[in-house]
Formats: sequence, structure tokens, C-alpha cells
Amino acid sequence: MRMQRVILLVVLLLAGIAADTAAQDLVITNARIIVGTGQVIDRGSVVVRGGRIASVGAAAAPAGATTIDARGMTVMPGFIDAHRHIIQGNADEWFATQAAARMQEFLEAGYTTLMSGGGPVPGIVQLKERVDRGELKGPRIITSGRADPANFKTPAAARAQVQALAKARVEIIKAAISPAAEAWETEVLAAIVDEGSKHKLDVMVHAVSPKATVAAVKAGAQKLVHTPHFGWLTDAEARMIRDAGVEVLSCAGFGVPVFGVFNQNNVPTFRDGKPWPDAILDGQGRGREAGEKIVNARTLWDAGVTYGFGTDTGYHPREGLAHELRTLNVMFSPQDLIRLMGPSTAAFIEKSAELGTLEAGKFADIVMLEGNPLEGYWHLLNPKVVIKGGVVMVDKR
Repeated sequence: MRMQRVILLVVLLLAGIAADTAAQDLVITNARIIVGTGQVIDRGSVVVRGGRIASVGAAAAPAGATTIDARGMTVMPGFIDAHRHIIQGNADEWFATQAAARMQEFLEAGYTTLMSGGGPVPGIVQLKERVDRGELKGPRIITSGRADPANFKTPAAARAQVQALAKARVEIIKAAISPAAEAWETEVLAAIVDEGSKHKLDVMVHAVSPKATVAAVKAGAQKLVHTPHFGWLTDAEARMIRDAGVEVLSCAGFGVPVFGVFNQNNVPTFRDGKPWPDAILDGQGRGREAGEKIVNARTLWDAGVTYGFGTDTGYHPREGLAHELRTLNVMFSPQDLIRLMGPSTAAFIEKSAELGTLEAGKFADIVMLEGNPLEGYWHLLNPKVVIKGGVVMVDKR
């Protein structure tokens, strides 16, 4: 009994030490601060207490705070990918052989939050729990589960799937409909949305054509995970999406050729490594979707749609980030990209109160970069320090 008490005391002491370490005060000084609201502070400080931002500006460091000198560097909100395929293949095998390395890759790319693009359940839920418990070092995870209309013979069967996903504790439902958006698909989708609302679960829809996009909005979907292609989105359709309060993710790099990921021979591929443009999923020929997506992206943005960042990729995080940013750079200014990646994406994942900007009270999710991303997106590709919840997760200074 005495030994058990000693062990318990040691465990409690270690837990207290861990909690104190995680809750250390922190101050970043001499930084160019991109707040994410449009404000830029040329030289200022970010003060962190208890894992949250206490102040941004010229405040002095609290006594005993750990200080990071960011002279010559830019500080901005941690990156969010709101449509990422995280677990590849069998979940148990992935946890055993890949999880730690893959999560570290995300952190080193600057990501502090990921929303699953419909990965395996319960695998993605287990990943979230392991990260939240501190068993696995990685970005925050927002879980999702699939309920695609094509997989159900009746609306009742689709409702049963939503109920099962709610019981499995997923945080959002992902549903895909075809570019043709057949009437039976939208009927089932409407049932999925309705059942989701009963369980306080939003539905984000994979709709890759203007027709499917409009059908998803009319079915009540709250979010769209793809900028549409298969044609041009009209201004009226973009305004309809805006007026419905539906948020959209970029995934604009879908049809753009990938280089240097699946081969080193300067041969263009699709995002799964197959030949471009012939192997583009449901491709129209000649890679036309690459142009349609970025024009439709700007149409949505100019209409006032909340337009966030998602890569819809499964390969290396830094390469996926670079590919999506390179694509968006055709139609968006550096200032636009900051807003798109920060507050717009935080809104998509329903975390505007906690993420997306560097403001007092929000999570201290911070990326420190060499160079100034307002001079070009390429400065976003080599983070030196990544902080999640006030804890330094990566330090490459």
C-alpha cells in the first residue's frame, strides 16, 4: 500500500510539472506581426499566458516569461488545412508505423490545426484523442466521417449512417455528390443534412461542379469543400451561396499539375501520382478544371463568400501547402492569402473565437517565418518556429 501511495505521488508530481511546462508564460519580441485582421505591426511583441494570447503590440514581457527574439522574422497565425486526408491506409498500421513522423511533418510545415477530409472512423477519432491527451505530438485534429448519398438506397439508410457517426463522436459530416447532381442524390443529401442538424453536426459537401454546388446549397448543406469546376460559376450563383451563409474551401490545386512529389523527372502528375492531365479524377480533358477552379475561386471571393483554405491532399504537408498556394497565387494577392488562410478558414471550421488571428484571448497558435509573406507566398513555406497552444512544437532557428 505504501509503495502504491509513493507511485501515485510521483505520478501527480510529474503531471503537475507537465502542466506547468505547458502553461509557461511566453513572449515573442521584435517581430513583424501579421495579425490576420488586415493589421500589420512592424515591430511588436506577442505575450502568451496559459496557452492563450494575452496581448499583441508593444506590451512588456511578464516577469519570468520565456522570451523568443523574432528580430527580422514575421509572426502570424498557425496554419489550418480544413480538408486534409490524414490517415493513409489501415489505421492501426498507420498508428504503429507512421503517425509520429506524419504529425511532425504537419507541424514543421506550419500547421497547428487540421480538419479531416473524411478519413477512417474510428481511426481519425482516435488520432484526435491521442493528440488531445498528449500521447502524440501533432496539430489539433477536427474529425469527420463520410455519408455519401451514393452509398445508400434510401434516405432512411443515410440517416442511420449519420446517427452512427454522431455516436462515434465525429465533429462534422462529409458527403459527396456527383457533378450531375441527380435528383435522388439531392434528396438523400437533404436527409443527411436534416439528420445532422438533429445531432448538431454540420454537413460539408464534396460538390465539384456549379450544378452540384447549387444543388448542395438548396439541400441545406452548410459548407462546400471544393471550389467548383466543370464550367464557370456565375455571379448570381456566387451571390446565392453567399446569401445562404455557406462557406467554401479552396482545394484549387485539384487540376493543376504536381511537380517534384511523385517523381524527380519534371514530369507533371495528378495529385495521386498518375499522369496529368489524362488521370485527373472525372477529368474533362486538357486540364480545363485547373483554369475553371481559380476563376471560380475569385468569383466566390468577390461575391463576399467566406472562402477558406483546404488542400484535399494526402501527400507531404509542405508540398501540398506549396502546391495550393502556388495555384491560389494566380488569382489572390498576398493580403488575400493571409485572410483566406486565417480568419476565413477558422470560420469554416467554426473556430473563429479561438483561431485564425493573433488577438487577445485566442489560442496561442503561432508560426514564425523568415521573410515577409506579404511580399510573396513562398515566404510561408519555411517556418522556423511553430507554437501550438503556447507550447513550442518546432524550433529550427
